[in-house]
Amino acid sequence: MKIVVDWDRCEANGVCVRAAPTAFQLDDKDQLHVLTDTVPPERIEQVKQAVRDCPKQALSLSED
Repeated sequence: MKIVVDWDRCEANGVCVRAAPTAFQLDDKDQLHVLTDTVPPERIEQVKQAVRDCPKQALSLSED
């Protein structure tokens, strides 16, 4: 699975970073970075939680 970010919706508030710190990171300018192209199976539940928790619904997962 791959992480998809709707950059028009993302406010980089860090909720996803708290839910899945191995997949997301905020830099010094509060810009969000996705740390992995493909989510490894052992991290999928964390990333799914980050998708659910996103207050702007800017995250989704793709099977591609």
